[in-house]
Order: sequence, then C-alpha cells, then structure tokens
Amino acid sequence: MGLMDLCFTTLGLSFAVFILLFDYMKRRKRWNNYPPGPVSLPFIGNLLQINFQCPHVLSVKFGKIFSLQVGWKNVVLLNGLDAVKEALVQRSDDFADRPPFSLFDHLGYKKNCEGIMMARYGHGWKELRRFTLSTLRNFGLGKKSLDQRVTEEAGCLCSAFSSKDGHPFNPRFLINSAVGNVMCSLTFGNRFEYSNEKFLRMLHLIEEAFNIGAGIMSQVTLNMMPWLLYIPGPQHNIFQPYTDSFDILREIVKEHKETRDPAFTRDFIDAFLEEIEKAKMDPGSTFNENNLIFTVFDLFGAATETTTVTLCWALLYMLRYPDVQRRVSPRIPHSGCPCVFHEEIDKVIGRDRSPEIEDQVNLPYTNAVVYETQRYCDVVFAGVPRTTCRDTEVQGFFIPKDTIIIAVLSSVLKDETVWEKPHQFYPEHFLDADGQFVKREAFLPFSAGRRMCLGEQLARKELFLFFTTLLQHFTFHIPEDQPRPREDGHYILIHSPDSYELCAIPR
Repeated sequence: MGLMDLCFTTLGLSFAVFILLFDYMKRRKRWNNYPPGPVSLPFIGNLLQINFQCPHVLSVKFGKIFSLQVGWKNVVLLNGLDAVKEALVQRSDDFADRPPFSLFDHLGYKKNCEGIMMARYGHGWKELRRFTLSTLRNFGLGKKSLDQRVTEEAGCLCSAFSSKDGHPFNPRFLINSAVGNVMCSLTFGNRFEYSNEKFLRMLHLIEEAFNIGAGIMSQVTLNMMPWLLYIPGPQHNIFQPYTDSFDILREIVKEHKETRDPAFTRDFIDAFLEEIEKAKMDPGSTFNENNLIFTVFDLFGAATETTTVTLCWALLYMLRYPDVQRRVSPRIPHSGCPCVFHEEIDKVIGRDRSPEIEDQVNLPYTNAVVYETQRYCDVVFAGVPRTTCRDTEVQGFFIPKDTIIIAVLSSVLKDETVWEKPHQFYPEHFLDADGQFVKREAFLPFSAGRRMCLGEQLARKELFLFFTTLLQHFTFHIPEDQPRPREDGHYILIHSPDSYELCAIPR
C-alpha cells in the first residue's frame, strides 16, 4: 500500500470513528432526556411495584411521563390529556406498533396469525383492519339495520328481566348474553337463546381467556421467564381458555365452510372465507383460517366484554344514585324530593315505541349519563400496550424505538385539570349551561390514534339503546336485604363491578 493510499485509508477510518462518536454522543444526550422512573431490581426490574395504583403514585413523584423496567423491557407510561393526546393523536404513526405477543407462538401458530388487536403495525394489520371495518359496515355497522338488531335484542333483554318478576338477580349474565348476541349476528349471521349452552360456554371462555391473558402469571411466563413453560406447574393453565375458545370458534368456521354459498355472503365469517379463497396461492397472506379465528376472538373479547361491564356499571350507578335515575325516568316516586326532574324518556319516547339512536339529540341528560358512566367507571384503565416504531419524543422526553408504551386512559378520564368533579359520578360533565349535551376532548374511553378501538361505533349504539330501553321499561331498586353496591370494583384486564343484585320493577 502506497503512502497516498495509507493516508486516504487513515482519513476514512478517522471520519468513520468521528461519525460513530458523534452519533453516540447525540444518542447519549437524547437518553439524558429519557423519562425518569424508580430504581429497578436486577432481572425483574420494577415488577413488584406494578399495580393499578402505580401510575397515580409514581406520576406524583416523577411527573406525567415516567419509565419502568419490566424484566429486560423498557416501559414508558403516559398520564394526562396532554401527554396521551400528543403521543396517540399528534404522533400517531410513531406509537402505532404492538409489542411481540408470544402467546400465539407458544400455542404453535405461525406468522400472519395475530388477529387484529395484537398484530404488529404494518401492511398485514392495515389490510385486515380495513377489511374488518368495511365488512362490518356491509353487515350493518353505521346503518339503520344494525340499530334495529340492537333494538330487537334490547327487547329480548327486557323480556328476560321481566321474567325475574321483580325478584333479586345479578344482571351481568343476561346483559352479557344480549351484547354477545349483537356480535353473533354480525359474525355468525344469527343470535342464540340466552339458555344455549354452546353460546354461554363460548362467552365464558372468551371472558376467562381475556382475564387470564392480562394476569401477572401470563405476563411473567410469556414475556419475562418463558423457560417456566418447560417445567411442570400451574403456569400452563393460562393456555387452556384460549385453546378451548379457539376450538369452539373453529367448529363454527367449519360449519360455515360446509354450508357456505359463494353467491350469498351471510356474515363476517363468510366474507373472510371468500378472502381466504382469493389468497390461497399466497402462503404469506393475512387471510388464513387461523387469523380468522383470532380476529373473531378479538371482536368478541374486546366488544362484548367491555360493553357488558359498562352496562353493569350503569345499572349499579342507577342503584347508588336514585336522583339520577329519576331524572332519566321521572315516573319513579321521589318521596317528596322537591327537585323538578327532566321528563326525558317519557316526553321524547313515551311507552308506545322503542328508543332509536336519533333520540340522543333530544335526550341530553340520558346521553350524558351514558357518557359519564363510561368516564367514571373507567372500564379500560390503560389502553392495550403499544410500541414505538421509531425514535420519537413526547413532551420533550426522548422515547427510543421499540419502547413499550402504556397510555393510562384513566388519568385522562379523571384528569383534575379538565373535569370539574373527576372523582365523582357527575353527568353534568357532559351538559352545557343550557342543559344540552356536549362532548369533551378528554373523553377517550376507546383510546385514540391509529390503534383506537375498532368497535367504538358499535359500542356507542349498544350502550345508548340498551340503557335507554331498560330505563324506559324498569325501575331499579336495591334488594331489601342487601347493602348498597360498592363503587370500587376490581381489576383484572378491565375494571368490573363486584357481583351485585338488583330488582327490576316494570314501570
């Protein structure tokens, strides 16, 4: 090598080292702006500090944006409207990915079999979400036909309530069956009787699978200590509800394949089977039978469970706040209460017809009660975890690529800088000075951005129509021998009320 070549080589190496050092210092400077957080322990990180009080407690100490270490994974929690809105809405593309969900790998499924909720951000997820939304619209989502299905199911639910003859009962089972039937009509093309054993077992298994999937055992086993799966123990129980749920759904898909008429698409499953047929020459296609199973599972788990629990909270609040129930349904005797109650349901709807979604405009207080129920009950404490697609920033903090992001929706729904009475059930949050309904920017129970809840539109219809129909037909009382139901409830995957009973007295 000549002297000139040696000089050029040395110059090139020096330039490369300079670039690397510059990049290192730049990244180190950015890491200095990484969100603060508590000191973590070796191997387990901050696992022992994680509970549902964690975001509130740690945000007081470290601020609205703080970090945790869970095993070897970096986790950043976002609290408050400003932080959540900036990340999920203003920087939506940066926060659109999901962390790897190894459950399906442990169950033996290959790539392109993630469903829609936990699928990684990319072409496959976009294609599946677009197909799911358009197909659900074809079968009524956003149309009058779906409103009629919900109204008919609300009538069936009222009949089931009436059959209790005013005796105490737990409403969760009947509400879950009614809400589940709406999804059945979209995905399976038919509804089931509330006593159908196969239907009830499917709803139970899907609920159990979602609850177990969010539990500490599954998170530790699947994501932090996967070697536990190679030794005997109770950790293997986390897979059974998923396996059993998938078996039931697979049987339903098999029945559809045997009875399907290519000239007539009956429901979501038929539409998906058509896409599978079109993509059969593409082994890497998003449209395959396993992905059909997982997508239907996601639709049922996400839409049915959250709506059921929200309606259970709504009736619980009617028991705890009889004055609110009177304002919605003024025929309830008010024991001399001097308040002048709005005669909404009786005045706008009466008793001769069923509620319609268009009635929302003329039922501002009733609509406000539905919205306030969603805000106050806080069903989804935190959105499904996301992952950053690239290095990004939120509120001046550096968030590196592949960081797990948890948007604490509860902190938005109870943001003390936004809501007048964040820790009280107060329907007036959604009413203006003239008593008209007004939606609030901080109302984000369905999350926001690219990965916001797919079933938001359906859930809004169901919550209003089911709730209004029930209040049109019944007065709800606490059974004489039972205490006032508690408001705190319990958390697993979602915030559910503790078991309670009520008496539904026909009006």
